[in-house]
Amino acid sequence: MEQDINITIIDREGVSHTIEAPTDMAMNLMEVVRSYELAPEGTIGICGGMAMCASCQCYVLSDTELPEMQADEDAMLAEAFYVKENSRLGCQIQMTPAMEGLKVALAPES
Repeated sequence: MEQDINITIIDREGVSHTIEAPTDMAMNLMEVVRSYELAPEGTIGICGGMAMCASCQCYVLSDTELPEMQADEDAMLAEAFYVKENSRLGCQIQMTPAMEGLKVALAPES
């Protein structure tokens, strides 16, 4: 389908998964990870995508232009473990056609 984009997610075991993510369902990256079961249930998206935990933290490995980080995401990452320069919360990255080619690695479970 033309609404699907190709993204690559490296799971917490280091395994790379190139998947098709729908852009017509208002899903974010955390929801895509859950729907493809790329992280054990109960270890990602614990807060339900409200930027109130960091269980969906990921490292952006591609040059994909992401939306600007909002204050709540920035504040959550300031308190999270394993934060790097390229850390983002997956729940704050919406699946849109602009995300084609996105490559991320899931941060270790805290």
